[in-house]
Amino acid sequence: MTKPRKHVHTRVYTHVDCYDHQPGAGHPESPQRLALVLEALKTSEFAALDWREAPLGTRAQTELIHDADYYDAVAEALPTSGVVPLDGGDTMLSPGSWRAVMRCIGAACAGVDDVMLGEAANVFCATRPCGHHAEPDRAMGFCIFNQAAIAAAHASRAYELERVVVVDFDVHHGNGTQAAFSPLPGLFYASCHQSPLYPGTGLRSETGSRNNILNVPLPPGCASAAFRDRMRLELLPAVRAWAPELLVISAGFDAHRDDPLAGLQLDDKDFHWITRELMAIAADTAKGRVVSILEGGYSLAGLAGGAAAHVRALMG
Repeated sequence: MTKPRKHVHTRVYTHVDCYDHQPGAGHPESPQRLALVLEALKTSEFAALDWREAPLGTRAQTELIHDADYYDAVAEALPTSGVVPLDGGDTMLSPGSWRAVMRCIGAACAGVDDVMLGEAANVFCATRPCGHHAEPDRAMGFCIFNQAAIAAAHASRAYELERVVVVDFDVHHGNGTQAAFSPLPGLFYASCHQSPLYPGTGLRSETGSRNNILNVPLPPGCASAAFRDRMRLELLPAVRAWAPELLVISAGFDAHRDDPLAGLQLDDKDFHWITRELMAIAADTAKGRVVSILEGGYSLAGLAGGAAAHVRALMG
């Protein structure tokens, strides 16, 4: 007789393969980022987390968002040694990059399966590299494949969900998720991000061909009070109005005041607060189903503290 799997509250997916994406010395998206996040989550405070190894994603999952030709181009570009650029030099491939990005996709889709099948209330994917800049046909901004967009598309396809939302609080606009979602019914993308800032997209006027895109640009220097006001007035009501059946979070922590690549002034308490607000919406419309995926964050202390605050909120 098979013993039933125990329901857990918060599950974490990660894998040692994610360390093997090596973009080169001095690159901001370093393996150390993941090491510090995992170190922060291995303390006694987080003893209740349920840890799982991320499975490898599949070609079919990747092609829910990405063009087949692009998938092949990435696979063929993989070097046997050293690093090669996929774009102008921000996004690099190393020999271990393929397994790392496929673990990212596998974790994201497994997280969707877990919450949809009732095995976990919510899931955090502690994987790298980040994904939200990757467009259907190209790499950008440290991102190779877009695991958050793939997770949403997997939920829509595999579970016939009609309303899936990705909320992105990374400091940079997720142009890749927006590009993927713009023509697709049933998928809603809501982003708050610093503007002006890389990649230069994310204007309020960008609403998608199906009115399924919401951008909330934040000015450089924006701190906690203004951030929370914008969320209460704009982003959170729009997400609630969409009534998601599943909520995916692109959880970047580079809006932290210490981050070297941006200029917002948030702290750990803000990441905890926005997570709790999103969980409240999910509790009302999505049976609490949340899948969170690690994106950016380049102050190592800010990343570790922000991720810990975020997971603390997921744990309730």
